[in-house]
Amino acid sequence: MARGFTLLEILIAMAIFTLIGLGSTAVLTTVIDSNQLSAERVEKLQHLQRAMMIMERDFQQAVPRKIRYEGQSIDAVLRSGANEFDSEMDGVGLVRSGWQNPQLMLPRSTLQALVYRVQDGQLQRLHTVHVDNSTGVEPKVRVLLDNIDDFQVEVLLAGQGDYDDSQWEEDTITPQLPRAIAITLESKDFGRIRREWLLAGAQ
Repeated sequence: MARGFTLLEILIAMAIFTLIGLGSTAVLTTVIDSNQLSAERVEKLQHLQRAMMIMERDFQQAVPRKIRYEGQSIDAVLRSGANEFDSEMDGVGLVRSGWQNPQLMLPRSTLQALVYRVQDGQLQRLHTVHVDNSTGVEPKVRVLLDNIDDFQVEVLLAGQGDYDDSQWEEDTITPQLPRAIAITLESKDFGRIRREWLLAGAQ
């Protein structure tokens, strides 16, 4: 004689399936959150790598040409220091070569005047279309990194002897390119980062 499930057995089975469902939901939620956190971390790391590549390219292609800022000539080929170029921390300005302009088809040169500075916690890269921009010309601003707590720039001047930490200088206005340039970043996302680059155009 066939017999069905009792009410107690059905309630126990429902309770078991409910617990399994809750457990599965918790695991799935954890996996989704972890995946989202991982994706955000990877994206921030990509931004950091891109910013370092851009700075490396700019600094290694620096040329000994005097810079202008907001239409004013600066008697230096590189200028760096605290609050330079309206930066809330250190700022640095220079001219670099290698700005692609195939067959000079665009109404500009292959040189590019640029500035790095920090405003509102953002590491910004500024440039204008022309190297010697006129007064009132607004630069193009590109945000490279967010959540910056500190930004320091140091240079190693040419002819100073051996390449070591004791010769790095801050707040510099140089009539010739330094041998090397270093930046130190304090980031909420990555902590303290220091990078140093030799300048190919230094004498």
